[in-house]
Amino acid sequence: MPLILYQRDDCHLCDLALEVLAQARVPEFDSVFIDGDDALEARYGVRVPVVRRSDTGMELDWPFDADTVRALL
Repeated sequence: MPLILYQRDDCHLCDLALEVLAQARVPEFDSVFIDGDDALEARYGVRVPVVRRSDTGMELDWPFDADTVRALL
């Protein structure tokens, strides 16, 4: 059940999201940078960072904390 973190380059909130994933002890996840991808920018542009379960499609929009990330797992 891999997680995906949708983020942007030079994004302070994305840096904070990475810290939250570390606090939640997420074993592995994929990082997807939406910059330059029209479809992803249309979907996630104002929402990043977003954590998504690739198996169920469930998503967490920022702000989220370690507890909500663990609940998503």
